Amino acid sequence: MSENNKNYKRVFDDNPFMTHNFVDLIKAENGEAVCTLDLRRESLNVYGYAHGGAIYTIADDVAGFAAHTDGRAYVTQNSNLHFLSNRGAGKLIGKARVIHRGRKTCLIQVEITADDGKLIATGDFTFFHVGDKSPV
Repeated sequence: MSENNKNYKRVFDDNPFMTHNFVDLIKAENGEAVCTLDLRRESLNVYGYAHGGAIYTIADDVAGFAAHTDGRAYVTQNSNLHFLSNRGAGKLIGKARVIHRGRKTCLIQVEITADDGKLIATGDFTFFHVGDKSPV
């Protein structure tokens, strides 16, 4: 595991929201990140499928990790997530890639898939630069 990924794992371990929502960081480096979310009963809506908030959570988390790979601090400024499909069991996989990095904002493209490869959601996140020292 790279030193950068070790630093991100440390931040993940200190992030109660991610652990509460069963999100796990797999990789974060060079403007890209990968996270997974284990679907459990607590992740599901009343219809037995992944709650939209759970899908949004992994999307926002993975986008944030991709943004932070330049070592600066960011917060979510705006997002647009398209829900395309759903699952009620298994694992969701979030992949994020920085497509533009400016002085104050960073645009990230996100895809959420099921563990069988089915596209669940896709979208764009804009992060706002808030400081020169990231927590990771």
